[in-house]
Amino acid sequence: MIIDIVLISLLIIAYLYCFSAQQVKSIALKATKQHCLDMDVQMLDDYIALNGLWLKRDKIGKIHFWRSFQFEFSSTGNERYNGQIIMFGCRIESIQMEPYRLS
Repeated sequence: MIIDIVLISLLIIAYLYCFSAQQVKSIALKATKQHCLDMDVQMLDDYIALNGLWLKRDKIGKIHFWRSFQFEFSSTGNERYNGQIIMFGCRIESIQMEPYRLS
């Protein structure tokens, strides 16, 4: 009986994490696309990849997931450059792009 409750609880926690992670990724993808438009570069593959995940505390001490996503972009269509968007909870912390060649 107790094992069933623990198993169900773990499944619910896993589902909630996956749902939350997908929402954060969607926010990050939308912000990345907009940033690329603002910088007049082309986001390649319309894809961001999670490359870091940590737990961090905010200013008031509440724990949030800190996620780092990587993306690729091009300024001239010939080269690929890397960029990174950092999410703290559901908030965008920063968007960084490698130095790139202007056409």
